[in-house]
Amino acid sequence: MRVIEPVRAPDTCGGTLKRYSSAMFIRGVGTAAPATRYKQSECWTVLQDAEAFARLSPRSRALLRKVFSGLNGIDSRALALNPLTHAFNLTPNALHARFEKNAPVLAAQAAERALIHAGISPDEIDAVLISTCTGYLCPGLTSYVSERIGLRPSVFALDLVGQGCVAAMPHLRTAETLLASGRTKTALSICVERGAITTSSEPGMERRRVDPLAQRSRCAALQNARRHVEEYSHAACAGDCRASFARSIRACARAQQTSSRTNYRLGLALRRRDVLAALRGEFGLSNGELDHTATVLREYGSISSACVYHVLQHTLADGTPAGWWWMSAFGAGFSCRGALLKAA
Repeated sequence: MRVIEPVRAPDTCGGTLKRYSSAMFIRGVGTAAPATRYKQSECWTVLQDAEAFARLSPRSRALLRKVFSGLNGIDSRALALNPLTHAFNLTPNALHARFEKNAPVLAAQAAERALIHAGISPDEIDAVLISTCTGYLCPGLTSYVSERIGLRPSVFALDLVGQGCVAAMPHLRTAETLLASGRTKTALSICVERGAITTSSEPGMERRRVDPLAQRSRCAALQNARRHVEEYSHAACAGDCRASFARSIRACARAQQTSSRTNYRLGLALRRRDVLAALRGEFGLSNGELDHTATVLREYGSISSACVYHVLQHTLADGTPAGWWWMSAFGAGFSCRGALLKAA
C-alpha cells in the first residue's frame, strides 16, 4: 500500500478519517480466558449470600438483581476467581496478587496463539505492546510476557496505560508508527484482558488477511467527559483503583458512536446489548451483522480492551465474506475510536 492522503469522512463532529501512511497487515489473532466460567445465575446466587450484599441499599440490590437476572445479553463470564467468593476480597494486596498471578499467564497464552495463527516465531517479533486497566506491575507486563514466550532480549517493549476499553485501537496506531519507521518489521499487540494480535509490514501467506486502511478518533472535551465518566477513583488505601460511571454515559456513548457515519461491517466492539440495539436502528443493520459482537458479549460479558480482538477472531473464523469492515470501541476520556479494515 502506498502513501494515501487523508480523506474527509462524512462526520457530524467534523472529524477526519485518516489513512495509514504505510503498509500494515494483521497477520494473526489470539485470545485466552480464565478456565473458570460462571453462569449469571451462579454469580447472583453467590452474591446474595455475601455479607456485603446485605449492607447495600434496596436500590443497589435491585440494580444487581437486574444485572445478573435480567435479559442483558450475557449468559456467562470467564473469571480468574476460584472459588467465586474470592470476588469479595477487594483489598489492594489481594487484587495485586490476583493480577500478578493471572495477567502474565493469560497474556502469554493469547500472544502464543496469535503467533501460531500468524505463522510467526517469537524471535521474529521486533516490538511488543501491552495495555491493561486491571492492575499494575513494575517492571511491566511486557517483561513477564517477553520472558514467558521467548521474545528476543532486544525486543522493543512498551507498556501503555490509561486507555481503558479503547486500548486496542491506539495499539494499531502505535504499531503502524513503529512499522512506518522502518526499524520494526513485526509487532505484537496484547490487551490484558485476554487478547493479542500480530501486525507486520508484510502480508504473509495466510489464508486470510486483514489490512487496516484508516482510523478515526473522537474524544469528548475533557471537562465535559469528566461529568460523564470518572474513570478511576482512588480509595483511601493506595492502589485500590475503581471505575465509576455516571448514569448518563449510555447516552454519551451512543452519541459518540452514531456520529461516525463511515463504512462499517463486522467487528464492532461494543459491550452492552442496548448499545447494539441502538446501532442496529441507527445504521439499519440486520440482526446477523452484529452476531459476533453479541456472541462475545453473551459468552464473556464485558471484557474491556480485548473485546475487539475476540470479535475479530470470531469474524475471521466463520468465513465472513471479504470486504470492508469497521472495528470500533469506546474508552476512557470519553473517547470513541475506530478503524476501517479491508479483509481479503
